[in-house]
Amino acid sequence: MATKKAGGSTRLGRDSNPKYLGTKVGDGQMVNAGQVLVRQRGTRIHPGKNVKRGADDTLFSVIKGRVKFTQKKRTRFDGHLKLTKFVSILPIA
Repeated sequence: MATKKAGGSTRLGRDSNPKYLGTKVGDGQMVNAGQVLVRQRGTRIHPGKNVKRGADDTLFSVIKGRVKFTQKKRTRFDGHLKLTKFVSILPIA
């Protein structure tokens, strides 16, 4: 006879690795070319001047300069205005 009760398998116990998403630099900070500014899923923040978007929607700097976050009203496809966030890099003089 068994001395222990059979322990069944559980459907819990799995966890995914953290993705480390979010804003990596603040407004007014200095960045170098190629530095990651925002890691995101989708385009919550859009690229402005001197900023490019990677294949996974990561925003990165193209030049060395100062970070500037702004908001603009943009017309959507249905004609409504929506407040949209942008990040730009201002070159240092």
